[in-house]
Amino acid sequence: MIRFRKTVIAVVLIVAATATPLFVNILELPEYFYGFAAGVINFESSHNVFIHAYSYARYLLQCFTLQLFAGVSVVVYALKRLWSFLFSPLDYKCNLADAGYLNGGLSKRETANQVRKRRKIGEIPPVYPNGWFFVISSAELPIKGVKYVQILGEHLAVFRGEDGVAYILDAYCPHLGANIAVGGQVKGSCIQCPFHGWRFEGDSGACVEVPYSKGVPEFAKTKSWNTIEKNNRIYIWYHAEGAEPDWFPEDLEEVQNGTWRYCGQTVHHINCHIEDLPENGADLNHLNILHTPLLPSGTNLNKIFSSFWNFGYHEWIASWTPLDGDEKHCSVLSIVQRLHLFGYHLSFFDIQVQAKQIGPGIVYMRWESKYGSGAFTHEVTPVEPLLQRLCQTNYGSCPNIMGKVMLYAEAVQLERDVMVWNYKTYLSKPLLVKEDIGIKKHRKWYSQFYSENSPRLTLAKNNGIEW
Repeated sequence: MIRFRKTVIAVVLIVAATATPLFVNILELPEYFYGFAAGVINFESSHNVFIHAYSYARYLLQCFTLQLFAGVSVVVYALKRLWSFLFSPLDYKCNLADAGYLNGGLSKRETANQVRKRRKIGEIPPVYPNGWFFVISSAELPIKGVKYVQILGEHLAVFRGEDGVAYILDAYCPHLGANIAVGGQVKGSCIQCPFHGWRFEGDSGACVEVPYSKGVPEFAKTKSWNTIEKNNRIYIWYHAEGAEPDWFPEDLEEVQNGTWRYCGQTVHHINCHIEDLPENGADLNHLNILHTPLLPSGTNLNKIFSSFWNFGYHEWIASWTPLDGDEKHCSVLSIVQRLHLFGYHLSFFDIQVQAKQIGPGIVYMRWESKYGSGAFTHEVTPVEPLLQRLCQTNYGSCPNIMGKVMLYAEAVQLERDVMVWNYKTYLSKPLLVKEDIGIKKHRKWYSQFYSENSPRLTLAKNNGIEW
């Protein structure tokens, strides 16, 4: 397919390059030709007539040549955009201020900051649960690549050694505090600080070389984080007590072996507590309220319930179950989504989803439909106490355009939740009816990811945030 695209573009450019000199040659015909033509036609003052005609024709053809170039440029651009739409993965990034806020005359950034500052936070649980969290995709970290990442309130140096293994260390060098992720060089399975050349091992964090010293102090080391790479993703283990991992992210075999193609990724930054996001899966009753309106109705909660879109709706049939035993860190959400238009159920668009939550921040959502199957990875990572980064990636066996449409549809539905999360407060003792039993069960299940030393957020007297 890539060869086909290059061939099409090459043919267009060759035609343009060939046509242009041809028109130029026509414009530069010798003067005796016009005299000869004048003699044949026998016009009075034929020479002057043809000189004027020649000038006018030259002007017209010059304009035509410019139009040709403009036309070719438009065609090439249109082909590129069409190719991207049909075959390229979706890449959608939504910053904190880009979605989920009501514009009151302020800029997006001013609105987001104002809401964050003035919102009532409530009695929230600890801000960083224990578990595996998504850091970056494997494609973002080539051999000898280094990334500076700030998540979980930590500053991290993520690098891939010459052995192909991904490592994560604390970013600040224990020598004089330089950031080893900014200008650091990968040497074997180590990273070298750009300030004084101290070299730290990726596995242990131990300093193995000080270039201007005869020896290395035994206590010279930085923190090394447990890291695992699965499903084209790099994960970090976080635990407030420093405990070793007792469970791991699962393999998506179809992703690992390439059976499913990559359809794209969306990234959202959200102003809320991390538990708000997974709790959404157990809150089954909101599905047939917030997510019923058709996708074209948008994401603004003040507009999505407009009667203009009443000719259709989404129907959701769902159940949520916490697991036990060796999988007590997991839960399962089962969903059937149906589309209705003008009173008819369009079964071709039915989607069955099995979403398995693995720990506090990873969800693998396997989906089945009449046009293919695949899985979403839905991964939330705390950046700071009340700022979450949510990455959703779609892999599937369906045509690429269908995978992109599904991912876009998921993003639209998500941004409806984002507007709720951005403005809501956390109620530690919510008023629930018996049909809300899933929320109560989810909070009990999720509490296993907090421990005695899990960081908490407190409000200072001046209403500032301290943690």
